[in-house]
Amino acid sequence: MRGISRDGWLIIGARTLRSFAFGFFSVHIALYLRGLGYDEAQIGLLLSCALGGSALLTIILSTVADRWGRRRVLVICGLLMCAAGLVFAATANLIALLLAALTGAVSVTSSEVGAFLAVEQAALPQTAAAEQRTTLFSLYNITSYAALAVGALASGLPDFLRGGFDPAITQRLLYLAYGLSGAGVALLYTQLSAAVEVQGAAMKRPLLALGLGPSRAIVLRLAALQSVDAFAGGLVVQSLIALWLNLRFGVGDDLLGVVFFFANLCSTASLLAAPALARRIGLLNTMVFTHLPSNLLLMLIPLMPNFAWATLILLLRQCLSQMDVPTRQAYTMALVAPDERSAAAGVTVVARAVANAISPSLSGIALRYVALGLPFLVGGLLKSGYDIALYFTFRKVPLPTEEQ
Repeated sequence: MRGISRDGWLIIGARTLRSFAFGFFSVHIALYLRGLGYDEAQIGLLLSCALGGSALLTIILSTVADRWGRRRVLVICGLLMCAAGLVFAATANLIALLLAALTGAVSVTSSEVGAFLAVEQAALPQTAAAEQRTTLFSLYNITSYAALAVGALASGLPDFLRGGFDPAITQRLLYLAYGLSGAGVALLYTQLSAAVEVQGAAMKRPLLALGLGPSRAIVLRLAALQSVDAFAGGLVVQSLIALWLNLRFGVGDDLLGVVFFFANLCSTASLLAAPALARRIGLLNTMVFTHLPSNLLLMLIPLMPNFAWATLILLLRQCLSQMDVPTRQAYTMALVAPDERSAAAGVTVVARAVANAISPSLSGIALRYVALGLPFLVGGLLKSGYDIALYFTFRKVPLPTEEQ
């Protein structure tokens, strides 16, 4: 695509590579732990640790990234991803796996959160012209979801090779591949130029609370609302949906890999429409009016009588559920000054990550002790409330520039 710099393509390439690894990790990890004998509550705890570690890492790194160096921070994140993958490949001990999850460099969701995302979102606007910003964020997410889809398909490799190889070996090889992907991501980040860093006098601005200046109030409002959406999303992260399908209908890794391959392809296709829709109806309207129907579909999934119907509703939901992602990212970056972008992305990503970290453990308890369908129903209701509140809070807030 014309108008995107080499740095932009390097960032997109790094996210694509790690998304492939996140794709097989997020589908496989819950069933892998269940196969080791851990129960749903323990699995939920590990998923919460992964999301909580991500939140902590984002808090630490996003507020200093602009001054310490965005490239340096991204390389550190890649190395942590490598280390976490090697731990998962080396041991099945729950304590060791919990500590690896706390590095904040593993993803258990169908959409990434964490320090990677916060720093990349701050750097990306400097790699293309302002009028291409929503298109750039769409491409950034499209390649990610396509890689997530292929990674989800790869999660079925242990079952596919069951006849010829020890499943434990192929499972460990998946996590070794995850670690190697982290090393590759770190290598790509070392090739970024100084153009992705904060430029000029902005480096001399005093570091205020949370790294924010004039945009502080509006960013905090966005973060508060997005935390509700993220908490609801944490109830139904991809790993838990895979576990629910296994518990409810008895499907295994191989079939789940195919399901989430197509689910992520549906997400990818929906992202293609986001820039054109945003140009026609605006960023905020695109965020809200595509998200509401996806929430209704989410609540329908546990009401389906069989695996085929549940899968169909899931795929329909994925056709809509991620259209708000590039528009939300572009909207946030359009509201703040360039020297506040890392901090603004960090605050919103941290708010999402902290809220996201709490709910998987609650879902694990619900799946084991209450009702299998409860996380879907509560998640859908909370997400719908977020959409309505977001619309009425920001519908009269003008963007500084019309960046569609």
